Amino acid sequence: MPTKTTDGAKKAAAKPAAGSKPNALQKPLQPSKELAAIVGSNPLPRGEVVSKMWDYIKKNNLQNPENKREILADDKLQPIFGKPKVTMFEMNKHLAQHLK
Repeated sequence: MPTKTTDGAKKAAAKPAAGSKPNALQKPLQPSKELAAIVGSNPLPRGEVVSKMWDYIKKNNLQNPENKREILADDKLQPIFGKPKVTMFEMNKHLAQHLK
């Protein structure tokens, strides 16, 4: 039968250290003013930025009806994407240029 110290050591080892750094997806980044018009001006982790972008795209019906992988840029998305339409795979490349 294991002792309490052994159980406690195993549980402590499973948790990340309190002072550990967040990974690249969890680190809050400051959006540019163009991107802030959609996701807000506070620093956000990359995952939240992508999630808020998809919320905006779906709310404003900006997916191409014939090809759901294409996003049609409106007046707010045009400065971020730099062109009238992008694929969902290209979107993250364009977002990275607007996050510091």
